[in-house]
Formats: sequence, structure tokens, C-alpha cells
Amino acid sequence: MERVRVRFAPSPTGPLHIGGVRTALYNYLFAKKYGGTFILRIEDTDQSRYVEGAEEYIMESLAWCGIIVDEGIREGGKYGPYRQSDKKAIFRQYADILVNKGDAYYAFDTPEVLDTLRHEAEKTGKTFIYNAGVRQSLSNSLSLKETEWKEKLDKGEPYVIRFKMPDNEDIHFEDIVRGHIVVNTSTLDDKVLFKSDGMPTYHLAHIVDDHIMEISHVIRGEEWLPSLPLHILMYRSFGWEHPLFAHLPLLLKPDGKGKLSKRDGDKMGFPVFPLFWPYGETAKGYREEGYYPDAFVNMLALLGWNPGTEQELFSMDELINAFSIDRVGKSGSRFDPEKAKWFNHQYLQKKSNTQLAMEFREFLRAHGYHADIVRIESLVGLVKERVSFVKEIWEQTDFFFKAPESYDPEVVKKRWNEDSVKLLLELKPILEKTNDFSSAGAESSITAWIEEKGYNTGSIMTPLRLVIVGASRGPHMFDIISWLGKEETINRIEKGIDRLSKQM
Repeated sequence: MERVRVRFAPSPTGPLHIGGVRTALYNYLFAKKYGGTFILRIEDTDQSRYVEGAEEYIMESLAWCGIIVDEGIREGGKYGPYRQSDKKAIFRQYADILVNKGDAYYAFDTPEVLDTLRHEAEKTGKTFIYNAGVRQSLSNSLSLKETEWKEKLDKGEPYVIRFKMPDNEDIHFEDIVRGHIVVNTSTLDDKVLFKSDGMPTYHLAHIVDDHIMEISHVIRGEEWLPSLPLHILMYRSFGWEHPLFAHLPLLLKPDGKGKLSKRDGDKMGFPVFPLFWPYGETAKGYREEGYYPDAFVNMLALLGWNPGTEQELFSMDELINAFSIDRVGKSGSRFDPEKAKWFNHQYLQKKSNTQLAMEFREFLRAHGYHADIVRIESLVGLVKERVSFVKEIWEQTDFFFKAPESYDPEVVKKRWNEDSVKLLLELKPILEKTNDFSSAGAESSITAWIEEKGYNTGSIMTPLRLVIVGASRGPHMFDIISWLGKEETINRIEKGIDRLSKQM
């Protein structure tokens, strides 16, 4: 393949949606697959929507995901500046080229006039389109005499520069994902290329930038597909060869009905952004929720792309080797929050007990507890299969660090009686005499006693778990008492008998 240069070009208007992260990921995978260059370009030409902190958030999000930028604001490169607002004078030059060629024109229509025309069209069930059908009746350099529109420019009247859409022409173009597409220009409007505030719109800025930066492939969201005919025509007007295009499918709500939004995440309790967004209306992030970046990336990669095999778990290198833009689907991909958790569970299971112990130690400290790292390792090993996040280890192990202050009333009602007290009092000296208090040693000692006495195992183990844990939960009972040790185990038995006897 020819030299591959791709760009991810977000606008700093707020937190980066995971759909945007997926777009960045697919660009990155494609570039690395073919030994190409991945560029991060900040498209901040719409200054009215600029949000402080968003630019840094974008860069931090990509770094967390392991998406390495080759050229960008921080990395530099010979094709910069990589922030569009830093080169608005350049864009004006290209807007003037189109005007001078007759492919663009000055339009002086006020927002009030355009709003009125839109409302009038809506009343008749139509949509107002600023194109060849109406432009001669409006205030622009095509309908006015040259002396008139030049006088308006000289007076400094507000204006925009619009692209002159050809009348009734079929535009043919190819999309790697969508195939061959034909659109007639009669359905398209004369888009604004340059605004009255002196800044270009997306349509002009990204085409000029893509040309200057020698972008070979434009891989972006399907929301830009309706604008592609305009972009193809603009490349034609400039006399430039256009890059290859691939428009990615939407990320859909969990029910498959509509685009995934922050509201869906808030409603169902999952993030739709990679990192916590701290400004204004805050939003949860996958990093802060406890997801591993490689699990997050793995999950995102499979939302829209099919490797053609049964494999689901991929490292970044494996994704790069397997990725093909041809295997990206056309239809939207339904986001499944439970599947996202499943991916994190798989990656957590692959981590060693030592790695997890180091992570979990920070949660312990936050709860005011400290333990030897070796003991934490053994504890993590008991419960790791039950959890999808490190933070959930605390929920599975809190009773290891603090004796129960209350006891599950349902278990007490069903399984605690006078025999429970009698049997636990009988069990106490058995435990005291047990020299090997490892899990296997304690189990052997207690099992031998139960068999000797002919007792029902459940009539002993359920009350024992109740006084040790406070509920019917937790790993193997003998693993628990072995970790606690003989002294703490006996103390909890005595405490439980005392408190529960008073409730009888």
C-alpha cells in the first residue's frame, strides 16, 4: 500500500465520547498495520463551542488507551500547526481561491432572514435549502451587481463565503465501508466555508488541512457521510486528488435504538467517556470506574469490526496485525455494558495475584486497613474469579478485615437455633487443638470431628459462616478461617454466639 497517513481530528467541545475513541483507535490500527503515521489534529475553528480543558482531555484519553500519536501539538511534525485556530489566515487564502475560480461566493444574508425562510418552508412541510434554486433571490455576490456586493465588502458588512453547489449533477464516489454512492446536487445546499468571525468551517478547514498534511485515508464517523459529496466537489474545485474515505457505523444504545449518549450512561449506570470529565456537568470515565485500558480498547475494537474468527481477546499488537478496514460493518453496533464488564473480567483474571495485590492495597489503605503484601496476594487469589474490577475485591473481602457487627436476619431466621449454639461451642475446642491451621489442615480436623460425631455438615458450616462472615457469602469456609487465624476465628465464634443468643 502507498504511504499511509491518517488523522484523528476531534473538536475540543467537551469530553471525548467513546465513539470518538473508537474512531481514533481504528485510525491508529490502520496506520500501524501498514507502517504509517497517526496524526492528532485539534479542529477548534468553532470558537463559540470551545471548552477549556477539552484539548488536554483528548490527549490524556488517547495516552491512557495506548494510542500513540506520531504527529500532533505535543509531538510536533513538519506538517503543523496541528491546532487549526493557529492557522486561520491560511484557510482564508484557500477560500479566496474558490471565490476567484467562481466555485464559491460571498453571501450577506442575515441570520434573521434565513430563519424566516426556514420557518416559512416548514409551514408547507418543506425544508429550506440554500442552493441554485434560491440563491439568485437572496443577498449574495451571484445575485447582486458587482458594484453592490463590492460596496458591501468595503463597508465591512458581515458576510460568509458559501460553496457554489452545481445544479442537478450526479456525484459519484467510493467509500471503503459503504461502497459506491451516487448523490444528486439538487438535494444539497451551498454550505458555508468561511464564517463572519474570520474562521473557516469544518468543510473548508479539514479539506485544506488534509491536503497540506498529505492525508491518505480519512476514517471518520458516519455522521459526515452526507457531507462527502461536498468534500469530493471541493477537492475537484481545488484540483487536488482526494484521499480514500471510510465512514464508520454509529455506536448504538444498549437497546439498539439510536446513538449512544451520556444520558443512556447516566440512566443505566455506565460511562460513555474514557476518563472522568471534571468540568461543568461532570461525567464518569472508564478509567476511574476501574476498567483496564487494554480491556477497554479490546471491547471498543470489536464494536463495529469483525476479525472473521472466534477470537475475542486481543492485545494491541494482535489488533494491529488482525485489523482490516474492509471488515468494518455498515450497520450500527449496539453497546452492551455487561459485555464491557466481561472484557474487564477477562483481563483481570490474566493478571497475577501479585499485580492485583499491589492494586488492591491502595483500596485497603483507603478503607483504613493495612496488610502484608503476601497476605493480600493470598486473599486476592481466593476471590479474583468472582470479580470484574479490583474495587470489587473489597466487597468480597471486607469481612476478612473487620468482624461482623450485624448478622443477616434471613440466615439467622432460617438457620440459627439452640443446636447452632451447642454445635459451635463443641467446635471451639476442636479448633483450639488444631495445630495445622492451614485451609487443608483445618478442614481435615473439622471434617474428622463431624464424621466421628455423625453430624450434618450444613448444620455446622452454615452457623460457622454466619458468625465469621455475618452472612452467607464468601469463598471456601476453611480458606477464610485459615487466613484469619485461630485466635480471630475463635473470637468471632464467641462474639457471634453471645450476640445471636441474646436475639433468640
